[in-house]
Amino acid sequence: MDGKVKKQKQHQQKHSGPKAEKKKAKKESGSAEEDERKRNPKAFAVQSATRMAKTFHRAQDIKTRKHHIPLVDRTPLKPPPVVIVVVGPPKVGKSTLIRCLIKNFTRQKLGDICGPVTIVSGKKHRLTFVECNNDINTMIDLAKVADLVLMLIDASFGFEMETFEFLNICQVHGFPRIMGVLTHLDSFKNNKTLRKTKKNLKHRFWTEVYQGAKLFYLSGMVYGEYQTQEVKNLGRFISVMKFRPLVWQTSHPYVLVDRMEDLTDPDKIRTDPKCDRTVSLYGYLRGTHLKNKGQVHIAGVGDFQLSDVNFLPDPCPLPDAQKKRALNEKERLLYAPMAGVGGVVYDKDAVYIDLPASHVNQQQVCAREV
Repeated sequence: MDGKVKKQKQHQQKHSGPKAEKKKAKKESGSAEEDERKRNPKAFAVQSATRMAKTFHRAQDIKTRKHHIPLVDRTPLKPPPVVIVVVGPPKVGKSTLIRCLIKNFTRQKLGDICGPVTIVSGKKHRLTFVECNNDINTMIDLAKVADLVLMLIDASFGFEMETFEFLNICQVHGFPRIMGVLTHLDSFKNNKTLRKTKKNLKHRFWTEVYQGAKLFYLSGMVYGEYQTQEVKNLGRFISVMKFRPLVWQTSHPYVLVDRMEDLTDPDKIRTDPKCDRTVSLYGYLRGTHLKNKGQVHIAGVGDFQLSDVNFLPDPCPLPDAQKKRALNEKERLLYAPMAGVGGVVYDKDAVYIDLPASHVNQQQVCAREV
């Protein structure tokens, strides 16, 4: 012997024969737990009747909470944009939040938020953002048409009168989906105070809305905008949210006007500034069918009779039907006529074409090179 250890012969596993076939069938079926139950039934029996009863009651409670009265969903195959109303007291960051969400979805910056802003957020989703002013009439009008409410709360001050007013108005007209957003969290210097404030505001918000309502935290601002990751997280929740049809909205035809034109003869206005005007209103029709020559109510103005109702091409269409995983940059549309964004604007005397600033700069560079 020269000190070498004799190598042990390795086990040759069988790949054929009845025993190998039996092992293979057992592995494929994956019914190991069923065999264990048959072999040792006492191990899987009820050990505690009290614990079993509690588990059963909990499962039934969760199942019962999901029960709801079925409602008829009259949403068409190509649904109109989801109306998102941003509510909050003054100086809480409503316009900033809308600008950040628009930038998150469309990669475009919008200066002034004026009127409804419609964007394409996905292959089958469009969103319309509306900022709610702090007067009771605007709150009542927007509470009726809102699908989702982003309720901004100043964490350094707490809940204000406008928040409770809007919640009570929503309870009267049908409660839409409500998500809370806490701002001005960077004013807290002590982390313990911040955690305590967050917890208190969250439970107070749950008392007003429902237990487990979503409350987002916007921790601070960078260069006049909210942090990108936090806005992206909020935008993701908005995109996947499902809405229940509200009774008032499904039983009434209503239009959220995003563009308005005065078609009155200019000479008539010059001679009599207080003459009756002929006005053309544009917007997506929601709810039931709108009848021609019917009576309508214009919020803040009064009751009128429609002269004519027409279908128009979609100013903010959904992307093409071809299969793809995401939107390209050209299909990330933004439509805000009252803010001066949205392609071609027709006037009585002339036609104006709005070009993005980057396009104008490219043309100027080309002209210099020539």
